[in-house]
Amino acid sequence: MSDTSAPAPMGRFERLLTVWVAIAMAAGLAIGTAAPGLVNAIAAAEVASINLVVAVLIWAMVYPMMVSVDFGAVAGVARQPKGLMVTLVVNWLIKPFTMAFLAVLFFDHLFAPWIAPEDAAQYIAGLILLGAAPCTAMVFVWSQLTRGDATYTLVQVSVNDLIMVVAFAPIVALLLGVTEIAVPWDTLVLATVLYVVLPLVAGLLTRRALGSDAAIAAFTARIKPLSMIGLIATVAILFGLQGDTILSRPGIIALIAVPILIQSYCIFALAYGAAFLLKVPHRIAAPCAMIGTSNFFELAVAVAISLFGLNSGAALATVVGVLVEVPVMLSLVAFANRTRARFPGAAA
Repeated sequence: MSDTSAPAPMGRFERLLTVWVAIAMAAGLAIGTAAPGLVNAIAAAEVASINLVVAVLIWAMVYPMMVSVDFGAVAGVARQPKGLMVTLVVNWLIKPFTMAFLAVLFFDHLFAPWIAPEDAAQYIAGLILLGAAPCTAMVFVWSQLTRGDATYTLVQVSVNDLIMVVAFAPIVALLLGVTEIAVPWDTLVLATVLYVVLPLVAGLLTRRALGSDAAIAAFTARIKPLSMIGLIATVAILFGLQGDTILSRPGIIALIAVPILIQSYCIFALAYGAAFLLKVPHRIAAPCAMIGTSNFFELAVAVAISLFGLNSGAALATVVGVLVEVPVMLSLVAFANRTRARFPGAAA
């Protein structure tokens, strides 16, 4: 099914997500400086290495996205198997490993003169978590903006989520082990269950309870703001705890952003180019490249906090991923729209 209508506009909040994240960072730094006892109390609220406050915020982020996942649409993959093939190969066989390579290259070698080894290991871990979590929610926005096939985008996201349930923890553990970072398997598995499996099940049960597509769409629209509120609150908490590090070394944000930017543009080029060579229609090719480029940063933030703590460098690295994602993705949306006519059968 082709969707050639004009793309739905991105909501003001989503369009300015980078601004809100930057404001949350500044607010977190201010709170951490003025009321360190408050953020320390939040950090201390842990059970089995899971921070209770952040767990609630992460669920607020993830649950609305999981309600949108329709596994019944997976059968539609037979219409265009090439698009799904590109998505799966890039997301699970290439992206996690290239992100780990870039993280090690920059933080163990190129940036080594300016970063302590123990800090470098944390930033590498955070980048690995970003690379192993393909996008689940924002890709629907990018798909709309590129006139993507909404049903096929849903298929791609649904299949990725199914794979994520079984592949995320082993891939993260493998890559963390390769980079010689201790892997607390029990915490990693617990975080995967808590932030992927359970929200996915809750989303499925919610869809069944609501019944009709119209009811699901109305419910999702009502709870969608929870996702952004949870993200902004989590960022503020993280930066409240990271205040001393950031204020003493503000350049660390720019250093962490470098491998993320390189990874994003290279992965998009790889996926978009492969789709072009395979003659995948643009309405499928554009979202397919966007899924691989964008990250499920909510999951990456949650697992980084669970594994390494709220005030860890790994958590900071995942938040930097949030900061750079929106402007990067908007630039790629513009490129995809400019090149639409080069794809077979695409309308100018």
